[in-house]
Amino acid sequence: MGSHDTTEVKRSRPIERTYQGEATRDGAGVSLTRLLSQGLQRRLDPFLMLDFFGSHDAADYLAGFPDHPHRGFETITYMIEGRMRHRDNAGHEGLLATGGMQWMVAGSGVVHSEMPEQVAGRMAGFQLWLNLAARDKMTSPWYRDFAAGDLPRADAPDGAYAVVLAGTTRGVAGAVQRLVTEPLILDLHLPAGTSWSQPLALSHHAFAVLYAGQASIGEQALAMETLAVLGDDPSADGVIVKAQEEARVFLVAGRPLGEPIVQYGPFVMNSREEIAAAVEDLREGRFITRA
Repeated sequence: MGSHDTTEVKRSRPIERTYQGEATRDGAGVSLTRLLSQGLQRRLDPFLMLDFFGSHDAADYLAGFPDHPHRGFETITYMIEGRMRHRDNAGHEGLLATGGMQWMVAGSGVVHSEMPEQVAGRMAGFQLWLNLAARDKMTSPWYRDFAAGDLPRADAPDGAYAVVLAGTTRGVAGAVQRLVTEPLILDLHLPAGTSWSQPLALSHHAFAVLYAGQASIGEQALAMETLAVLGDDPSADGVIVKAQEEARVFLVAGRPLGEPIVQYGPFVMNSREEIAAAVEDLREGRFITRA
């Protein structure tokens, strides 16, 4: 993989700005924090949305996400803790459990539900929306569940390690590869005093979210459950995340598409006309139906 796959980073990208996100409710009333939304879509292209959910209160998650449609992008759900059941109108069904990932290509259109399979305890995780290139937006829907044991792990000599959801780090290829957007999605586990060096292509947009412990990028501390946009510094060849205390950091990067982004709720296309067509297709039952 050339220079992208070495572990040496001479100069880390800085944190350009941070976003605390917006507390909101989605689905039938699930409480979550929307860290990346429409105002950041151009800056963080090809990523469209990032939600973080984490609560010990069952009232925050029990309602789940009943049947709802998607078209034009991919969804990646990473379960830090908890159990959720996926069902869709292509006949797919699967359980997303602690440490696992669900990757779904909505493509031309899918209707699915995500409902909790627990009535107590903590449920926590991330859902990331990854855009599809214009030529791929109407591709056939695809779905796969990965159990925790299916996700590759990359280890550093100092005891730090990364769960590699997508892309490649330290010679370890992640569970999913995407040739167009080249997403890198890592869950970093950093013991106190360790660091993780991740080379990044200059053209790629990147961000990080600290969700446990204390860590910093450069001289800047990461704030808990806050989106840190990494600056596009032409002299930087990657990012270095350092843990002051034992920490976990969600690190994401990808190659921008540079195409128009038109979002209407659960549809993300390239034009208003394509959005209108999506609304009409859903109304007329032209999204995939159960085989």
